[in-house]
Order: sequence, then structure tokens, then C-alpha cells
Amino acid sequence: MKQGMHVIGTAVCVLMAVAAFAGTPGDATIEGKYLEVRSCDVYTGACTASSEVGLTGREAVLAWDITKGSHQGVNLAGLKVVAIVRASATLGPTSGSVYPAKSVVVVDEKANAAQREALLAFAKEMAGRLLDDVIYVEAAPIAMAIHQPEQGYARLTAGDKVAIETRSLSESDSHCGNEVIYYGPLTRVYNATAAHTELDRFSGAGLGLTWSNSGGRSAWLATFSN
Repeated sequence: MKQGMHVIGTAVCVLMAVAAFAGTPGDATIEGKYLEVRSCDVYTGACTASSEVGLTGREAVLAWDITKGSHQGVNLAGLKVVAIVRASATLGPTSGSVYPAKSVVVVDEKANAAQREALLAFAKEMAGRLLDDVIYVEAAPIAMAIHQPEQGYARLTAGDKVAIETRSLSESDSHCGNEVIYYGPLTRVYNATAAHTELDRFSGAGLGLTWSNSGGRSAWLATFSN
């Protein structure tokens, strides 16, 4: 699995559960903001996470809001792309493989034909093998707002298939007092902040299931630079 980082350690403060890559983005050709929501907690107690391995956490939504730059020579500034993934096992540090994985990709309806192809190629490059089997690609209006990633607030809609809302973690979200950053983001990002998921809904076809979840400590807000 292409996973940009994995951290298991003590979180300094539940209000700011942060994971970051070493180094700096460097000379990037494309950059922007990133949102990821999983079907299991990413900020959780190790005992809880271990009891859920193989039972939950196979689904994820990965979304990129490209603020500037190009991919494969195509300007993608101002465009967005969303990937909805269903893996064969819990997306995290497990003993078994998460593959094969299936996915559905939504590209920004504002993109022209060349940009739509480039958006798909960009998402595949960022997510790696998670997007090896794309069931279908659909163009739809995508609205994504992450005003300040470090504060945990985000909102995403992708057509009528995806709806996500997150908020910052608070002391009330620490259920056992031993929570850690257990599952890192699934793709290479910077300045990642764990957040509480108020809504995580997928109502599309192609993955063999739909879902509507709430109440999990299951989101990542970050920036990307590639």
C-alpha cells in the first residue's frame, strides 16, 4: 500500500493531533489542500484499533483541491478530484494485503477533456495502487472548503454521491485517554491534522455498498505538494 506515513505514538494534545512529514515540499509543480476520511478512527486507542482490524476501515474518501500547478503539462489550478476507495482489508498497518482495491473517481465538471484525464492521472499517481482498479470516472460539481487545515474544519460535496463534514477534535473526543495517531494518511501530504467526522456519506454505485457515517475521529486535513 502506498502510505505516505505511519505514526504510532503519544499525541501531545487531543485538540491538535498532528502528523507531518519530515522536510519541506521543495520545488513542487502542483500543490493544494487535501481531505481524507476513513471508515475507522485514525486517532484512537491501540486496543480499540486492534479489535477492529479486519472488521472496519476498508473504505476511504480522498479529495484534492488543487490551488496551483499542472500535471502532465496540463494546468489544473482551481480544479478538484475525489476518489472513493473500497479495499479488501483495513487500510492501515495490518499483516494482510489491502489489495485488490476498487475505486470510483469524481473529476471536477469545470475541467475540459484534457484536464479530466490529467486529474485522473494525478489522483492515480498520488494514491498509487489504491486506484489500480477504477470502476468508473464521473464528472460532477465538486465543492471543497478547508479554510485552515490545522483547525480541523472542512466540507466536501461531489455531485450527489459524496458529502463530508469535519470539525476539530476536542477533549470530549478522547474516550479512553490513551488515544494516539494510529493510522496516518494514505497518500503523501504535509501538515496533516486529525479531525472529527460529522458526516461521511457515499451514495454512489460501483463499490458494492453505500454508507453514511458520523461521529468518528476518522478524518485527515492536510496540504499536498508534488
